[in-house]
Amino acid sequence: MAVVRPFRAVRPADKYAAEVAALPYDVYSREEAAEAVKGRPLSFLNIDRPETMFPADHDMYAEDVYEAARNRYEAQKAEGIYEVDGKACYYIYEETMNGRSQTGIAALSSVDDYINGVCRKHENTVQKKETDRIEHVDHMSAQTGPICLSYHKRDGIDAIVESWKQSRTAVNDFTSEDGIRHRVWVIDDDAAISALESEFGALECTYIADGHHRAASAVKVALKRRTAAGENYSSEAEFNYFLSVLFPDDQLEIMDYNRIVKDLNGMETSDFLEALEQVFDVELTALACRADEILRPEKKYDIGMYLNGRSYMLHVKPEYIEKVSSDPVRSLDVSVLQEEVLSKLLGIEDPRTDPRISFVGGIRGLGELVRRVDGAPVTEAGPAVAFAMYPTSIAELFRVADAGMLMPPKSTWFEPKLRSGLFIHEF
Repeated sequence: MAVVRPFRAVRPADKYAAEVAALPYDVYSREEAAEAVKGRPLSFLNIDRPETMFPADHDMYAEDVYEAARNRYEAQKAEGIYEVDGKACYYIYEETMNGRSQTGIAALSSVDDYINGVCRKHENTVQKKETDRIEHVDHMSAQTGPICLSYHKRDGIDAIVESWKQSRTAVNDFTSEDGIRHRVWVIDDDAAISALESEFGALECTYIADGHHRAASAVKVALKRRTAAGENYSSEAEFNYFLSVLFPDDQLEIMDYNRIVKDLNGMETSDFLEALEQVFDVELTALACRADEILRPEKKYDIGMYLNGRSYMLHVKPEYIEKVSSDPVRSLDVSVLQEEVLSKLLGIEDPRTDPRISFVGGIRGLGELVRRVDGAPVTEAGPAVAFAMYPTSIAELFRVADAGMLMPPKSTWFEPKLRSGLFIHEF
């Protein structure tokens, strides 16, 4: 059963919370991160991406970069920017975007749950990204970016959370620059803490929704610390737990994660369209259109496509759906596209490394696909093409993870993103 326990969080003082809270480190390029911290000395992005404190040509993975992160954090703690709670607590974290709210609980999850498959994953990680966060977490002796976890909804947890929200005042309540409202409550009552710990302990498993690299890095730092501790190792050591925010499965919303390919792999447009007919019923929807009205699929097994100024809807044929429906991975829309179009027709075997493909999160809108395709040069290998996906569901994510399988890269896009800096777990 799952181990999800309270902890003594390091948190920004309320008057600084809005200035500290930052989007996750991995949503920015190096140039974007440097721009984002200008004039914002308290933004946690300065600590999460410490290369922003150095010249642009400085090695962002150098030892002094990670040391700078730790030094800045310690200096800001000394200035009173951050405070440490006096006892181990659970924390309610609510985000509201476009009128829709999601409410989770910030807590610690067990490293051993991750190792033993109680905390289940659905995608692989990239070693280079892991290495950076391992160094960051190890130098900080703290986890600074929460991993987004989910679980099968439990009425007991919901009741405690709703009662606490209704009867207590939020300790943080601010709206970030992107219009998202953030509220935090501290659950510090011993009876409520005990009840929550018991409710979480009744869960068979939890699921990583977003933050696989952060989770993998926290686990590898824990294993390193275990080895270093030797005979003095204690299973209760703080490094055996990682920072997480856990949401019931009815709270999270997965957005579409769309694809753009630079060319048709040398195929003529007519040949490409004809080849698609092997798996799809290809419907021409418009010659000129608003992308968000025409390209957006309205149901599973429909894929929007934009090519040569025209929009299409690719309807997966019933006989193909029947063939893959029992397979948790092959039945995903993103898998159908990867297997039958990106790989078989366009020659993209590994979308994680192939420079011909790029990914556009649904938060950017489908107009972004049209803009990029229309602005792309037509090469000898053909014009650019975009694919608008129907969002993967949380039930599909759970099904893949329960089977011990992995989704194709970039299968899910979660919004709103959890802010870094609001909860820090030191060890």
